[in-house]
Amino acid sequence: MSVVLRRENLILIPPTPFKKPQKLALDQGKTRYGPAAGEMALRQAIATKLQNHNGLDYAAQNVIVTNGGKHSLFNLMLALIETGDEVIIPAPYWLSYPEMVKLAEGTPAIVSTTAANDYKITPDQLRQAITPRTKLFILNSPSNPTGSVYTPDEIRALAEVVVEKDILVVSDEIYERLLYDGIEHLSIGAVNEETFKRTIISNGFAKSYSMTGWRVGYLAGPIELIKATSIIQGHSTSNVCTFAQYGAIAALESSQECVEIMLKAFSDRRKVIVEGIRAIPKISCSNPMGAFYVFVDISQTGMTSLEFSDAILEQQEVAVIPGIAFGADDCIRLSYATSMETIKKGLDRLETFVSSL
Repeated sequence: MSVVLRRENLILIPPTPFKKPQKLALDQGKTRYGPAAGEMALRQAIATKLQNHNGLDYAAQNVIVTNGGKHSLFNLMLALIETGDEVIIPAPYWLSYPEMVKLAEGTPAIVSTTAANDYKITPDQLRQAITPRTKLFILNSPSNPTGSVYTPDEIRALAEVVVEKDILVVSDEIYERLLYDGIEHLSIGAVNEETFKRTIISNGFAKSYSMTGWRVGYLAGPIELIKATSIIQGHSTSNVCTFAQYGAIAALESSQECVEIMLKAFSDRRKVIVEGIRAIPKISCSNPMGAFYVFVDISQTGMTSLEFSDAILEQQEVAVIPGIAFGADDCIRLSYATSMETIKKGLDRLETFVSSL
């Protein structure tokens, strides 16, 4: 299923208020090299957002602007992880997490979760996974690929383990504004001062603001760590596209009505796709509480995720993502960041395919 969002005839693209400051920056000649850590005005806007929206007491100096959220995590791994360090990653996971750890010569410590627990790691699982070599725990809520969201109580319970075992945690919060049914997002760094000292925040503008191609993300954390990632960035990619950063400032400082419109569209589509999947024998799914993905259990079909994905593409021309990429070979991932018409057509073809097995 493709990833173009429509609400009736609306195609969601970065709103005009975000684009005008970028055009103005171009007209003003803001096209030269900028500070490696990002434009100070954007770093301050991000820090203000983290203070007011997330309860995280960061200053501009605690923030680096990166080439998308993915780049923020890659910089972090290079700055923090040394040979043999272990990084705890709950599975299913976003497919780049383990690879980034490996590129930094670290060791991914994968902890499998189940649909019965909504694909969320428990405090006991986290505690048992920690060894003397553990350096970092990756927490992703809302989750890609499952759409799972940790409740505030679950976040607090994980925070207790982080402090007890004195490890670092990076919280990937790029889907933080895409939440359903009144569920609340709590950043783990906001639990208490001891947790805050051990927390690093990764985020960006691609998801909540539909600014995927602008490549603006950020990392927030202790000043010495941010300085280290700035050095790495300065010797690798240099600064983020200068004029795009002014659009990001506008995204943070403008009305958030566009996010609410997008969220309503996603909510409508989520209801249709979940009900459609649950009506098809042999497959099932949890109800995603965030992001815009559905993680579908295909274990009853007797096929691996690659076999399923290849076959439905060939027979029904439906593209799905095999779960093996996320560490779960008995699942596939669907996106409902697309038109209602496309979702319904995809569901019809999915039902036809599964019925033919």
